[in-house]
Amino acid sequence: MSASEGGSGRPGPGGGSHAPAPVRVGRHPWWIAGVLALVAVALLGLVIVVAEAREPFAFEIELMTALAAARTPAVTQAALLLDLLGGGLLSNVVLPIAIGVALLLWRRPWAALYFGIAVLASAGVTRLVKVLVGRVRPEDILVTPDFGSFPSGHSSAAAVIATALGLVFLRTWVWVAGIAWTVLMMLSRMYLGAHWLSDTIGGLLIGAGVALVVWAPLAEWLYRENRMPHPLVWRPAGARPE
Repeated sequence: MSASEGGSGRPGPGGGSHAPAPVRVGRHPWWIAGVLALVAVALLGLVIVVAEAREPFAFEIELMTALAAARTPAVTQAALLLDLLGGGLLSNVVLPIAIGVALLLWRRPWAALYFGIAVLASAGVTRLVKVLVGRVRPEDILVTPDFGSFPSGHSSAAAVIATALGLVFLRTWVWVAGIAWTVLMMLSRMYLGAHWLSDTIGGLLIGAGVALVVWAPLAEWLYRENRMPHPLVWRPAGARPE
């Protein structure tokens, strides 16, 4: 992301701090990347429906067989924990609301708005594609999932949260943690037999793509907000965080 600032956010002549001047953020490459990710999902779904008759690719069957043979009690318990954390009300309702409230408490209303829209849009697109593709899930499955194997809802939820928070905070450690969380979620879905590999890739593309597309029109406000101090709402606006 590139941006040119008209102000530094440092104290002004009167000694008080002021908001950074308007900025211009390079949005087009990121917006195009988001659109391309969603187009890739549409093409992959089309191939699954038309060419594969909603069945898995041959290499996915081999991969699923290998993962099932390598299951151990310890790894299975870890994967089941990820299943709990990454889906249902906890991931789709409780966690997004908690993150949105936290952003508001730390004076990031634009970030809270962006995050909420991105999460809702990603969930909506994921559900729509599930219904349109109607892919059958693997047979050797260790959990009780909902309808439709493509795309993976757990993977899309992890990807949209990771991408959105990475774009909000612009910190390397946030991106690294988000990528690790998303990859672990994708691996756990295949390990549990809940999804084929292409399902998890589709989920990744939807989550990241939606987060980028929604971010583009709000980019300048988010960047400007990120440059401001963020004390908790019950502290003075000019106070520095402890």
